Amino acid sequence: MKKISICLILFWGVVQVSAQKDSIYIEAKLSSDKKNLEVNQEIVYYNHSERDLHSVKLLNWVSAYNKRGTSLVYRKLEDRNNDLHFAKTNQLGKLLELNIKNSDNEIIPINTLSDENLFIPLKAVLKPGESVTLQLQYRMQLPDKKFTGYGTSPQNTLLKYFFIVPDHFDPDNIYKRSYNDIEESVSFNTSWTINFDIPVNSFVEGNLPQVQMNSFKGDLNSDPEFLISPTEHPSIITTIDGMDTEVKFGYNLQPAEKENLEFYLPLHLKFIKEKMGSLPKSIFISDKFRAKEDFFGNNDITFWKFRFPLFADAEKTDLDYFGIIAKKVLDESVIADKQKDHWFKNGLKSYFEIQYLKRFYQDAKLLGILTDASIFGIKPLKIFHASQVKLLDRYGLAYQYIMLQNLDQKIDENFTALSNFNDMAISSFETGSLFNYSADKMGYDAFNDVVKNYLAQNTGKKINTEEFLTNLSEKNKSTSYLSGFLKQKNRVDFKLKHIIKENDSLQIRIAKNTDIAIPVKLETETKKGEKKVYWIDTEENQHITNLSLPASDNIYKITLNNGYLFPESNYRDNFLYAKGLFSNAKKVKLKLIKDIPNPEYNEIYISPRVRFNNTYDKFLLGANFKNQSFFDQKFLYSVTPLYSTGTGKLTGSGAVSYSFLPAESIIRSLTFGVSGSYFHYDYGLAYKKTSLSSSISFRKDPRSTVGRSIGISYNYFERDLSPAMIASNDYSKYNLWSIGYGYSDSQMIHEKSFSLSTQGMEDFNKITAEGFYRWEFAPKQKLSLRLFAGYFLRNDTRNNLFNYGISRVSNYSFSYTLLGESASSGLLSQQFILADGGFKSFLPGTVNQWITSVNVDSSIWKIFHVYADAGIYKNKDFPTKFIWDSGIKVRIIPDFLEVYFPIQSSLGFEPAFKDYAKRIRYTLVLNLGSVINAARRGWY
Repeated sequence: MKKISICLILFWGVVQVSAQKDSIYIEAKLSSDKKNLEVNQEIVYYNHSERDLHSVKLLNWVSAYNKRGTSLVYRKLEDRNNDLHFAKTNQLGKLLELNIKNSDNEIIPINTLSDENLFIPLKAVLKPGESVTLQLQYRMQLPDKKFTGYGTSPQNTLLKYFFIVPDHFDPDNIYKRSYNDIEESVSFNTSWTINFDIPVNSFVEGNLPQVQMNSFKGDLNSDPEFLISPTEHPSIITTIDGMDTEVKFGYNLQPAEKENLEFYLPLHLKFIKEKMGSLPKSIFISDKFRAKEDFFGNNDITFWKFRFPLFADAEKTDLDYFGIIAKKVLDESVIADKQKDHWFKNGLKSYFEIQYLKRFYQDAKLLGILTDASIFGIKPLKIFHASQVKLLDRYGLAYQYIMLQNLDQKIDENFTALSNFNDMAISSFETGSLFNYSADKMGYDAFNDVVKNYLAQNTGKKINTEEFLTNLSEKNKSTSYLSGFLKQKNRVDFKLKHIIKENDSLQIRIAKNTDIAIPVKLETETKKGEKKVYWIDTEENQHITNLSLPASDNIYKITLNNGYLFPESNYRDNFLYAKGLFSNAKKVKLKLIKDIPNPEYNEIYISPRVRFNNTYDKFLLGANFKNQSFFDQKFLYSVTPLYSTGTGKLTGSGAVSYSFLPAESIIRSLTFGVSGSYFHYDYGLAYKKTSLSSSISFRKDPRSTVGRSIGISYNYFERDLSPAMIASNDYSKYNLWSIGYGYSDSQMIHEKSFSLSTQGMEDFNKITAEGFYRWEFAPKQKLSLRLFAGYFLRNDTRNNLFNYGISRVSNYSFSYTLLGESASSGLLSQQFILADGGFKSFLPGTVNQWITSVNVDSSIWKIFHVYADAGIYKNKDFPTKFIWDSGIKVRIIPDFLEVYFPIQSSLGFEPAFKDYAKRIRYTLVLNLGSVINAARRGWY
């Protein structure tokens, strides 16, 4: 009996320790101008760790807004947002005063107010289970709300992550944490009491229960969040299974939106409770949270003054708020370290979305009602496969898109290291797809039971994701692969090898490129559309699985993992026909316009081409045949036959390339290519170019703007020559070898690049270096500096064809996009290419020995810039010469269409020249890829 009593006492002690909650009492006063917050605070902090603590780490995250150089500022710049970097002093956030006292009312010295981590020494060692009380008095300047969505504005003030709190995820003071605006949990399992003193005619609302006017009290497993504004905002109370849940909004709702929500919220909450087992009593949704968690891809498409809705307003509200509510319920219910376990809540949110779409939007299209939009009775989008893609397919497509560029990341990558696109495509979509795949295999009820039981067992406790995966595998062994699967970038590929009819059965061979035992879903279909589903359990360390099905089933087509069910590296080998002309093969489909690929077919894209080459070819009319869709592929081909109206001859180009994309390597891609082209470069004169090339693009941090590459190429040229060119012994045939290294960093404030290359042929060898730096010294105001150096190691050429250019480039490799290849006068000759010397004024001559130059460009007002170029060059048998120029640049479309007006140069005061109009230069870059690359910066 004594032993039993001791055990009960020990058990009760453990329960008491585990039930101990930190408590925080706050008296907060917001100044009348809403810029300053004064706080009196008491923290009762328990040592929840298993070791003695000699100090307590407090998070002072308002200091992330204090100055340039913080982790928050860098992250915002990575996201292409420079507001905080250029913020004025009165817009910043900072701690102005801080006093801390211990339980003996002794003042604890603080070394600095600007650190995001404050280590508070303890008078006595804090043992596991023991508590310490700290009294804090502090005053802070709140940051402008536009930086992160938290802070103050003339309209309202949103408070989150500003109160100084203990770091629950690092009780052992192992490392310093920085605020990155990633919505990570800081406080959990904490009792809060917060009383506000706010300006008159203001209201405060938040995610804590309100006990009286401006007073809040309750327990939270997330961080407190409060909105102070001049108006009250709506809330909707929903009763689910006899329990009320109040959904509070930190913004106004339109009447139609509120009406829709009153209908949909009960559906949302009931659906989520079915999957999770419980709901919080209160949910607060801020405008920031709504913008972050709404449904991606259902917004109207706007172009100029036109608006094209994808979904009805009620459907948009339904889709948006289901994801918002699901994530908010998970945040309020599940305690997880977002850095390490982000995928758990993100994956469950996507899993819930998938289930919701299956129930209510099973046949909805990715493009919504836009697929049925008609013009004069014609539905143009019907020709696209994108119009047939289901809304449910978006989860697999997003993963496939980023994986095919080898920019995906492993699922359990630290959250701050994830690119913005991978936050969605990997942490959310890929994980949600894996959860859905597992649920489909083991049974949705069984999967949901594991989720509900695990969440119930870990109420008020930090989750252990390995434990969850173990519970899942114990429920169904086929999910045991998940634990290792999340820790690496995946390139799993299931493949239908062949189908053989033997007697009364079909022998089906399935291959996989991994040793892991991953189940695969096989679906058969008859010509009448009758379908049957089979789950195939593959064996560990076995790459081939054979299956026998009765031939009497009249099977016409067989599919693996249909609907992007499993995140594979290649869906193109998941389809085979059992009968007909294409038995054991895939059908070929011709398409007119680039599209989302249909993996069931070998697609060839045919698109018309109309180009204006120059005065030699006039218009070039033809078509392009290629296999490149909106998604990248390893093997690419492109053939473009064109008819030259200027010469009446057939011209064109063609290329084939293959890329190796190793998942885990310092190399992101290794590409080999062969290409050829035939065009005209002067009146009646054509050139042929044949190229062999190889390039290596090195691995980069997906959040980084840095890129590194090495390129090697061999080019063979044949040129038609005019009688004068033949008489001067010009080059009709030549070959060029080149090797180059390139480094670029397109970060927002300090953009820079560097390249080093060498080129040669039988008559010359030269080495070229170029460096570029662009500094944004004020919002949209930039200073650019380019350095160029070129040197001939050997130059025995017969003319100046291969010389360095001063103000014009010699396009002997036909690699520059010149409107007039050989134009020496007229508008086409005034095109400027920033290469070689880079001088904008028409300074005569070329360089056959060495040249160095510097090009400077700076903003002065809006689209107007000033530029200046200076350089030194030397030709054989001539002395060294110094040249320079200066002028005004107008950036009509930055980096794509710019016009240069020369002012003063080595030639003199150029506006005084009679032919000044002919001296004006312009750049014109017609490169859609450059536009796309610029637009996607900040995503990956």
